[in-house]
Amino acid sequence: MAIGFLECAGYGAVLYAMDKACKAANIRIIGIDTINPKDTSAFIPLTVQVKFEGGIDDVKEACETAERAALKFNSPNEVLTEIIENPYEGTKALSHITKVSLEEKNIINFRR
Repeated sequence: MAIGFLECAGYGAVLYAMDKACKAANIRIIGIDTINPKDTSAFIPLTVQVKFEGGIDDVKEACETAERAALKFNSPNEVLTEIIENPYEGTKALSHITKVSLEEKNIINFRR
């Protein structure tokens, strides 16, 4: 089991990158967080991080695929990917804390 992260500028860029990653590997998105940096000089002043989990090889493939896709919209210094292999249970639990929960009940409530 592994946890992967993709962080870059732009919500659309992250959606595009994660669509590619989910098609390339057997992963599950576990959350999305957004940050509006204090420095508004960025071309897209919104940083988005998506967290996902799966088997180690799948998460590695997803990170590589997501990074390539995100680089279509961002420069290399604006894209961050990272993998935590065999995470400690506390770390795994913390990774599920997120601004946007993807639990079915929350998606249904969000749509109302």
